[in-house]
Amino acid sequence: MDITVQLRAQRIETPSWAYGNSGTRFKVFAQPGVPRDPYEKLADAAQVHRYTGIAPTVALHIPWDRVDDYAGLARHARELGVGIGAINSNVFQDDDYKLGSVTHPDARVRRKATDHLLECVDIMDATGSGTLKLWFSDGLNYPGQDDIRARQDRLAEALSEVYGRLGEGQRLLLEYKLFEPAFYATDVPDWGTAYAHCLRLGDRAQVVVDTGHHAPGTNIEFIVAFLLREGKLGGFDFNSRFYADDDLMVGAADPFQLFRIMCEVVRGGGLDPRSGVAFMLDQCHNIEPKIPGQIRSVMNVQEATAKALLVDRAALAVAQSSGDVLGANAVLMDAYNTDVRPLLASLREETGLDPDPMAAYARSGYFETIAAERVGGAQAGWGA
Repeated sequence: MDITVQLRAQRIETPSWAYGNSGTRFKVFAQPGVPRDPYEKLADAAQVHRYTGIAPTVALHIPWDRVDDYAGLARHARELGVGIGAINSNVFQDDDYKLGSVTHPDARVRRKATDHLLECVDIMDATGSGTLKLWFSDGLNYPGQDDIRARQDRLAEALSEVYGRLGEGQRLLLEYKLFEPAFYATDVPDWGTAYAHCLRLGDRAQVVVDTGHHAPGTNIEFIVAFLLREGKLGGFDFNSRFYADDDLMVGAADPFQLFRIMCEVVRGGGLDPRSGVAFMLDQCHNIEPKIPGQIRSVMNVQEATAKALLVDRAALAVAQSSGDVLGANAVLMDAYNTDVRPLLASLREETGLDPDPMAAYARSGYFETIAAERVGGAQAGWGA
């Protein structure tokens, strides 16, 4: 297939929380023009889609994006030219969850957490979302703090109840994270744990790969290849890291890793919309402007995808089958070292977009407008 066809069909989902104030555990940095409610977040997300052309959906986070009328919020999104994507739960910012949420030793807390997950499915029904994305901060800080096996039983019980509540055309994506905030044993620490739970749940339960949630040196593209092969890769949370879960713009720290990941996505058919693989961003723009940070991230994913599509698969297969180690590596490196920016600029022009999304947004005056208008009220943030 012509790579331009696949590039035009690519879709990347942006997260509502990336448009709010964020920071580290030490400080959240406020910026002018930051949204004060979910409606303003959607307006900012619409700007990213306006200039990139491939970011038509926005992931919501509950309760950060709680409103009285979710159907009305979905209508507002459509009026702006975007739609509601995945619904993300939050069972990590309540005092009750100090010792866990769905794995907590207290049945009352587990019930509270599970009820919130079921509420998120209700919100899916109201907004038309087809994806529930779950991440649990549950875990232990010290050996002996709780029964590790019992916590897996509690997790499985909650997941089963939520999975049974899903409607037609809806799915559950389970995310994993190596550590933080739990430091001794996280209840869903790796892709294998997530995969095992999803396998038991059924076909509509899949794994999310957050590119920042791995130990240093982890071969993420192997995980991607395996999950694609098993039909269990539900999507990505794209970001970048230097040390831990840094939540930087995707491709910022290691663009070659992003290319390698996208090579496996292409190889495994993950670009085909029928695969169901969702390409989502999950980032915290602590010091950089929010909207340009999202635009740059979308462009970084586009560039890595274009390079992955340029890999000469026939030449690669010949080199691999003949044991030509250096030749096979050279095929990949030739694609990676290709400057795809002119190709992508040309594609944008063909669809009526500015060839340089970053420059087009800067010229638009949108930031100056929202900085002047969004005065007063409480700015949105990630709640730390």
